[in-house]
Amino acid sequence: MANARSLPLLVVDGYNAIYASDAYLSLVNEPRTEPRAAASRLSTDPFDRAREALLADVATFAAGSFEAVIVYDGARNLSIERPERVIGGVRVVFSREGQSADAVIEKMVTQARDAGRPVTLVTSDNTIRATVAGVPVSLMSSALLAREVDAIEDERASDERLPGKGRMALEDRLSPASRAALDAIIGRAKRGDS
Repeated sequence: MANARSLPLLVVDGYNAIYASDAYLSLVNEPRTEPRAAASRLSTDPFDRAREALLADVATFAAGSFEAVIVYDGARNLSIERPERVIGGVRVVFSREGQSADAVIEKMVTQARDAGRPVTLVTSDNTIRATVAGVPVSLMSSALLAREVDAIEDERASDERLPGKGRMALEDRLSPASRAALDAIIGRAKRGDS
């Protein structure tokens, strides 16, 4: 796998992408279904589920092709904490108090553009698009990202239905020697024993 910094940069305008897709919007305010003990430790932020879904979709879209960053406007995050984190290979950034997500996006894209690094910006915000457009910046609408992810998922599902192309368990991907060692560790005499 290539070093993330050597890959083109993918910057996603987080809330713009959420509001551009009925699939994400349907998750806003959706209650969590985890057991009560787990739920009590979780945020009550109405955007949690939508952000999780967008994160998963961006990770799928970017996989091995982009260094991905999702930028959210911190003012819409109910949590006091706005840590910058990397989850699933995607960096998640919330703008600081008094700063808009647009300003963070413009700065990221401009720095990458000035360094000659290819950038794809995902937003439908015409103001941001006009501000940062130019070589080597490619623009993608938020709705197009959602359609691209759907196409990737459809292709993956189609491949899994083909003989020999389904998901394989980890143990099925091991070499015979590694499989024998695993069987010995978990006490199985031979493959197929439970």
